[in-house]
Amino acid sequence: QVQLVESGGGLVQAGGSLRLSCVASGRTFSSYDMAWFRQAPGKEREFVARIRWDGITYYADSVKGRFTISRDNAKNTVYLQMNSLKPEDTAVYYCAAGAPTAVQFRYWGQGTQVTVSS
Repeated sequence: QVQLVESGGGLVQAGGSLRLSCVASGRTFSSYDMAWFRQAPGKEREFVARIRWDGITYYADSVKGRFTISRDNAKNTVYLQMNSLKPEDTAVYYCAAGAPTAVQFRYWGQGTQVTVSS
């Protein structure tokens, strides 16, 4: 069982930056793929970024070049650095963990709200 706790959300003006953190419980963090998803009001949850157990990263086209996902296995933490934020980035951001070979992520955090004002 893995528990995920996100933090770092808040209100920021367009063009600003935020860094989200997600701390995972358990001793097998380094073997999991980690990801960030988001869900805006009235919209479906969408993929934002993924970092594999070996450090390879993937991004949604909408955030590529602005967001950076990283991990610190010693701290059981995954980060999402968000720069040049836009109002359309407003959403609840969720951290997820899953086995590298799994199609879907098994473990989810409770989410943290990010609001970008214009």
